[in-house]
Amino acid sequence: MTRSIRLRPWQKAAFEKYVAAGQDDFLTVATPGAGKTTFALTVARHVLSERPRSRLIVVAPTAHLKVQWAQAAARFALHLDPAWSAADGALPADMHGIVTTYQQVASSADVLRRVATDSFVIFDEIHHAADDRAWGDSVRVAFETSVRRLAISGTPFRSDTSAIPFVNYVLDEAAPDYEYGYGDALGDGRVVRPVYFPRTGGEMEWTAPDGSMNSASFDDALDQARSSQRLRTALSLEGEWLPTVLREAVTRLDQIRETHPAAGGLVIASDQDHARGISALLRNRFGQAATVVTSDDPDASARIAEFSAGTAPWLVAVRMVSEGVDIPRLRVGVYATTTTTELFFRQAVGRFVRWTPGLRNQKAYLFIPDDPRLRTRAFQIADQRRHSLRKREEERFERDPAALDTGTEEQMSLFAALSAVATDHQAHDAFDIDDVDDDLDPGLDDDPELVLTLAPPPPLAGDRRPLGDLGVDIGIGGDIARTRREEKRRLREQNAEIVATLVRRTGQTHAQVNGELNRLSGVGRITEATVGQLRQRLEVGEKWARQ
Repeated sequence: MTRSIRLRPWQKAAFEKYVAAGQDDFLTVATPGAGKTTFALTVARHVLSERPRSRLIVVAPTAHLKVQWAQAAARFALHLDPAWSAADGALPADMHGIVTTYQQVASSADVLRRVATDSFVIFDEIHHAADDRAWGDSVRVAFETSVRRLAISGTPFRSDTSAIPFVNYVLDEAAPDYEYGYGDALGDGRVVRPVYFPRTGGEMEWTAPDGSMNSASFDDALDQARSSQRLRTALSLEGEWLPTVLREAVTRLDQIRETHPAAGGLVIASDQDHARGISALLRNRFGQAATVVTSDDPDASARIAEFSAGTAPWLVAVRMVSEGVDIPRLRVGVYATTTTTELFFRQAVGRFVRWTPGLRNQKAYLFIPDDPRLRTRAFQIADQRRHSLRKREEERFERDPAALDTGTEEQMSLFAALSAVATDHQAHDAFDIDDVDDDLDPGLDDDPELVLTLAPPPPLAGDRRPLGDLGVDIGIGGDIARTRREEKRRLREQNAEIVATLVRRTGQTHAQVNGELNRLSGVGRITEATVGQLRQRLEVGEKWARQ
């Protein structure tokens, strides 16, 4: 049985280039929101259909994205375990593979090497392998025996110190095998949203770590250290700059929600205390409920998922949603973090570009400080947008030579923000072209050339029905009620309940009851059990309880 999926033009072109290349390693760089996950899973279906004995391993940046990948793979009839750990041992026979993180790879490289032998590996946002030298070394150890490796990234990157494993470099720049930029996506239409950057100036006063008093606006030329102090002062909870910008963002989101009722806003904060303070500002000054997500919150992933599926207006986060997290309803953002690197800024912009089918006029807005470094980053993206939409001649802007990032941390105990007042708020300048029709329709939906027929993935233990009867639809809008991992969790909970019942009725210990149920149902380790074995174990337990 075969399945078909409708691909975007770039996805089809990238897939065909991957197949034609026949390389062990392939790097695809595509703008956030373009559909890298769909492309990668299409390639996975192709590779696994040709190599039925291979397993699929996805390496993601964060734990939250592990679950997201498993859910996406299920729509392709690929069953991945997002909760696998080195202690679990061998992979259950009814799973196509696992989803892990770069951090897990660093701590379990030797175990993963055994699992990954002859496997197909997808590296999501491969540039994270350079976050730590040990991470890159572990990635090479764990996956150098894999049969094929596909690396995907939403951000072009370079090798400043050491090259990332399995990536080809030309003059210190990563050389993609296929690249699809933000301008390309805008030009194709109905792939990503155009993002606009209202920017706000200000007059800031602060005491530097050396005790000196400072006063400057965003127009004043400062060295790197004082530029960072000025930005931190503007974003301070004690000043009036941040509340002024929040008010503008709240007003913009209210306007958008008149035609897009589920539209949401995101404030990217500097740290956890800052995030909680911003949430209090939104609530107390503007009557806006805000969900706060911080890295120390064990329920962070659940909070993000709940916000994504709901209609609440505001989310405040630090780094939890800087990359990869898919919240298509985000339309307004406030960049309230002191991080000014190009990589982080582009990742932040990527949170607002997700296209929502069936919705007209999908402009998104990211409010930024008029800091020269951020201004330069925004100019670069805005230039791509203008060129793509072809509504005006491309404007020439002077690039700021000071668009560099600070490499030192200040002594926070000696730094003090004294005042920050917002001045000019440039919401309708060259960054915000209101006469652009961003609802382009290239008429590609009915193009038969974009429909790809996929061979089925290899059958797994426990799949006693044909693939077509498994309730999996990988077409546009396809969904699945429960992933295989979630089904196993439900069955394990039911097994635990029947074990508790048997312990009470028989007087045996939990270990004795579990051991007998495993023996009668043919289960070795519970972590390696298939869905079929867990169901059989449950049936054996229920029969025993009835006796």
